[in-house]
Amino acid sequence: MDNRIEWTRKHDEVVRAVEELGFPGALGDQIARQLGSPKAMERMLAYLYNVKPRSAELIVDEMLAICSDVDRWKDKKAAEEANARYNEILYYGVGGDEE
Repeated sequence: MDNRIEWTRKHDEVVRAVEELGFPGALGDQIARQLGSPKAMERMLAYLYNVKPRSAELIVDEMLAICSDVDRWKDKKAAEEANARYNEILYYGVGGDEE
């Protein structure tokens, strides 16, 4: 439940930051939902506070860049996991690692 509270706080902070820049809260809501995680929202907040973008397009472009980075990170972690499993098979053989 703690993660949900953190998500809600970051979501609300993104909405407020977008509104403070003069854009509708609905844009902030959709940005936060698309980003998905508090960590990704934190990256967006850093962008909003430091860059202070003047157009909705710039905000959306940054959201897409963050989402792309997150996807790349997930793909990298999945590839590392698959590689670790493959190396286990090479080392122990198929079915050789009995637990």
